[in-house]
Amino acid sequence: MEKPADVFDRDREWDALRRFVTDESRGASLGVVSGRRRQGKSFLLEAVCESAGGFYFSAQEATDAESLASIGQALTRHLRPVVPFAPADWGQVLDVLLRMGAERPVPVVIDEFPYLVRVNPALPSILQGAYAPRRSERTSSRTRLLLCGSALSFMGKLLSGNAPLRGRASLELPIRTLGYREAARFWEIDDPRLALNVHAVVGGTPAYRTEMIRYDAPRGLDDFDDWVTRAVLSPGSPMFLEARYLLAEEPDLRDGAIYNSVLNAIANGNSGRGGIAGYVGRKSNELAHPLTVLEDAGLITREVDAFRANRTDFRIAEPLLTFYHAIMRPYWPQLSAATAIERIWERSAQRWTSNVLGPRFEQVCREWAAVYGHQRRLADLPVRVCAGTVNDPVDRRTHEVDVVAVGYADGSRAPLLALGEAKWNDVMGLGHLDRLRRIRALVGRQGRYDTDATRLLCFSGAGFTDDLVQEQSRGEVELIGLDELYGRA
Repeated sequence: MEKPADVFDRDREWDALRRFVTDESRGASLGVVSGRRRQGKSFLLEAVCESAGGFYFSAQEATDAESLASIGQALTRHLRPVVPFAPADWGQVLDVLLRMGAERPVPVVIDEFPYLVRVNPALPSILQGAYAPRRSERTSSRTRLLLCGSALSFMGKLLSGNAPLRGRASLELPIRTLGYREAARFWEIDDPRLALNVHAVVGGTPAYRTEMIRYDAPRGLDDFDDWVTRAVLSPGSPMFLEARYLLAEEPDLRDGAIYNSVLNAIANGNSGRGGIAGYVGRKSNELAHPLTVLEDAGLITREVDAFRANRTDFRIAEPLLTFYHAIMRPYWPQLSAATAIERIWERSAQRWTSNVLGPRFEQVCREWAAVYGHQRRLADLPVRVCAGTVNDPVDRRTHEVDVVAVGYADGSRAPLLALGEAKWNDVMGLGHLDRLRRIRALVGRQGRYDTDATRLLCFSGAGFTDDLVQEQSRGEVELIGLDELYGRA
């Protein structure tokens, strides 16, 4: 099973699927594939079935009877029996799927599985019965059944706790968005500055370039503004409503008002629970449920402060949502009427830099530290990379740290591998280094981390002063620009 040439990246995911579907062991097996919409799950699973001669079925929003008829018709076309297959229940369907693997390993994909369970909640229990450990139909089969779904909150519960399928699956594969480096390659953008600008708008979702924008990429930095107005802000573009659809597609997000308000609060710089509560006009304890639902849906992430265990920061996981709430939502009536689109984008320049581009740059710097930093700049592979806040009792202020890399704790204290500051538009100088030195000293006095070998990192999208470059040569500070972030230095 060689990965087809039209499947971009996804080497790890393809290898996991290949091992699963070509396993020669006796006994039918079950796998779960999940991920937000438009990440290429269906494309990848269809390619697996084509490569291994398997069966692929994509469920629709329909009644249980119609879904049974649809899969019966699909199996009839695939197996070509003498008499068309018209199943009376899902037990009969599963028996046919298990018999397909009687002679060899056969991949079977049921895509959009949550649609089926929504109208027939007993389906996971029916599957549990079909996959009973000593059931002869299972033990004599080598069917490799893959259940796929985009509703992350549902898929996350499918194998958890006391769920019927708990312990039945031998593969649990999430299909995540492309990383910022992979996204630049997918968009075929060589200029790191342009790549980060594009990433701050559309992130790493593959379909935003293919089906949604039809390969319309900015030709250069001088075309970026025109690209934003024609590809995202224009009501004629499929991307125009995409951020609103991301919420509508999640079945657990029933009260759109509170979820939109929470996302808007985060997009406007309120990452802490108290700040979000004040912004939306609710008490902090009333936000536990909406925050958990948004996190389960993969729309926000929860991050514990590196230096204050009682503080949690929430960040929007999908850049397009940040762009929508910071740039589009304030002018939604005018944008919907296609009124002054260019003027709105021009008017939003400050919010674009401070609310969208700057925070996205900081997140990319954290991703770099987590994935690539140990290759050249850090002494070891971090086990955790996050942000943090440090109290300064002498100056009576709080220092915010953009990048905190923590190593594995072999002894009583974990090593603090690095402290970093990220500035998108600022040329960084000795003042930034002095601030990091001060923070390192404060953290050292706290005693929580071992700071003996802590490195100081300066990330900049605009460059560094000559004095700071000289300090790098002395070995105390590491300077990381856009070229290194994107692996071009």
